[in-house]
Amino acid sequence: MKNFSLYRIVVIVSMAVKFLLQIALFRRKHRRNWTNQTNEQWESLLKQQAIEYRQTALRLEGLLIKLGQFLSTRADIMPRVFIEQLEDLNDRVPSVPWKSAKEVLEKEWNKPYDTVIQKISKEPVASASIGQVYKVILPNGDTAALKIQRPGIERIINTDFKALRIVMWILKTFTPIGEQADLWALYRELDITIGQELDFLKELQNGIYFKNRYQSFDYVDAPFYYDKLSTRKVLVMEWVEGARITNLDHLQANDIDRRELAVRLVEVFLEQLLREGKFHADPHPGNILVKRDGTIMLIDFGMIGEISRSDAIFIRQLVEGIILEDYDQVIHALENLRFLLPGANRELLKKMIRTLVNTYTSRDFSLSDEYLVKQLFADIEKIVREQPIQLPSEFAIFGKAASTFVGTLYILDPDIDLLQVSKPLLFQWLKENYEPKDFLSPRTAFNWLIQSVRPLSAVPRRVQQALDEPRKYREWKQHHENLQLEQALLLSKKRDALVFIVISFIFTVLGILFHHEWLLYSSGTVLLFSFFYYLFSLRANRKLLKKRR
Repeated sequence: MKNFSLYRIVVIVSMAVKFLLQIALFRRKHRRNWTNQTNEQWESLLKQQAIEYRQTALRLEGLLIKLGQFLSTRADIMPRVFIEQLEDLNDRVPSVPWKSAKEVLEKEWNKPYDTVIQKISKEPVASASIGQVYKVILPNGDTAALKIQRPGIERIINTDFKALRIVMWILKTFTPIGEQADLWALYRELDITIGQELDFLKELQNGIYFKNRYQSFDYVDAPFYYDKLSTRKVLVMEWVEGARITNLDHLQANDIDRRELAVRLVEVFLEQLLREGKFHADPHPGNILVKRDGTIMLIDFGMIGEISRSDAIFIRQLVEGIILEDYDQVIHALENLRFLLPGANRELLKKMIRTLVNTYTSRDFSLSDEYLVKQLFADIEKIVREQPIQLPSEFAIFGKAASTFVGTLYILDPDIDLLQVSKPLLFQWLKENYEPKDFLSPRTAFNWLIQSVRPLSAVPRRVQQALDEPRKYREWKQHHENLQLEQALLLSKKRDALVFIVISFIFTVLGILFHHEWLLYSSGTVLLFSFFYYLFSLRANRKLLKKRR
């Protein structure tokens, strides 16, 4: 039943509509009296929705799992409670029978599988939403990993994308999210990301890229890929004997120094994240193996991000601006990196970034009042959500990769000084990419930059300095919140009514097209009531407009 196209579309769209109506009704009910208790109820509602999404994704599989993983990277548009539920959404699903996998394999190779491989484990060693992996022995005696795409997964994901287009249209047309984010751009980003994962030849190219990239490194490597045996739905690569990098027993048994391994890991991923080119976008412990000799092996290059040459230049400007406390340059770099949409309050964002930098560089601040720190970041997060700010997909993936990497790093060495380890690599990167403008020479500019960095990172910031303009900030925030409340009161009734009409109309049409009488009569009834609700909302909206005048 879960593979039936109409069923999947109805389940996905109806779940989205249910969530939107719950949110609209909750906001309408509490719009005039939002208290701390209301906020707790709001968080509870979002948590219930996130849990329902997670359960539905694990039941339907397909795109919903990948969409959940993708949305967990979008802190710019998703509530924190949703991200907490989705960020560890497990990609492991029950494996398909060997008979079905064998059909895919032999169709891709156009010959019996036992004429190509000598031996295969009939049970997969790993199973995920798009493919499953088998351990095989090739005719030359090499042990390899064979990844086979799940039968029918491409058709299932294409169906889910149809449902997602309906949901995106509803969000774009009838919710404020359509004004805060470029939803169709997000759709295209997801389409491209999943499209790459469905094409194993893309993963093959990425694997070869990283294999070549790390040829000159002594302590990091990637598997060898058998390109002649690989197709769009079949991937063959070297079998890697190793353990997860967080397997501390394995490290101890092989006398591998955890701290030294952590430093190497920092070097590997800073090299990826700071330089133009591709970076591993899913560096969770299962994709980072350690061999007995301590070599780090990167595997699974299905999810890859890429930083262009032009973006690398703007990233350099962003880092320079933060280090030199030139926040006009920081805002300019963010604009060029496509973080800021039209209408963003640049002065407010400069103050926010300054406060954030001061907080991070102030050891006294972080140690003195943990509650105050949490409140500060809650305010910053609120501003980010209210401002027209959007993370471009490559930087959303970048942020998720960095977050995953840091979590892995601190399992290895909880006491590592990440700033101290990163500083030499960061300075080297700035030196190589620095383009002086008003200085006599690159060397002079670089020395001046180093002198600017040292006091910034060495001198603790005080709370008063980090929050040196609290009065103006609070006044602006209060004015902004009042203005938003008035606008919400003017638009919410009409918007909610239109949502009812459009959704019930969609399901009425579906009922007619697919001859579902129950769906037709129930949605038609809802459509009728929605129309009267719309008339009532128009009348209430006019009264509110007159009152405002």
